[in-house]
Amino acid sequence: MNCKITRNAAKVLREELNKPENEGKLLRVFVTHSHGDHAHYGMKMDESGANDEVIETDKEISVILEKGIELLDGVRIDYFYVPEEGFVISNPTKGNNGDH
Repeated sequence: MNCKITRNAAKVLREELNKPENEGKLLRVFVTHSHGDHAHYGMKMDESGANDEVIETDKEISVILEKGIELLDGVRIDYFYVPEEGFVISNPTKGNNGDH
């Protein structure tokens, strides 16, 4: 499985991961719902379990993905400042380039 984190997203995620309440936790990306050939994603700070795979990214942030969920393989986490500040999770490898 693979996960890409952009530079902007990594900066914001490191700040969140460094908070005392997130000590020992990793970032989990999950499918909130799927329909047709794409999914909508969410994320939270969590601990990995037996059915998870921990992915090491090139931004030195570990991400938890649930094994066997094809729509998680290749997710991209970005953070935009305009037009609205916030995270955007997509999966361009599956033809999903953002929510509609």
